[in-house]
Amino acid sequence: MPERMKPYFPSAILMLLIAYLGVQALTGERGLLSGGEREAMLLRREAQLAGILEQRRDLEVRVRYLRTDSLSRDLLEERARAVLGFADPRDYVIRVSAPAPEAGSTPKA
Repeated sequence: MPERMKPYFPSAILMLLIAYLGVQALTGERGLLSGGEREAMLLRREAQLAGILEQRRDLEVRVRYLRTDSLSRDLLEERARAVLGFADPRDYVIRVSAPAPEAGSTPKA
């Protein structure tokens, strides 16, 4: 490196660092221009939370009906049949096979 360039070397490094940080401040993950993506992700997460809360309320109702003080015979019978795989002799049972997986899909592990 020529002798006359040595005083400018730290300034050049500093300018490159400022340019890098400026680009990251605009386009990085938390940058100024990525606000729309964050808003979209927030909306997706809020919808997911609403679904989970609905499932929780449903499970709480089911648990309440399975407690001994307010036992629902219908719900108990339904759960026993589902878990054990039994059916009442008076019931009509229609066996439905599981849908075949699509050709392009892979099974999840």
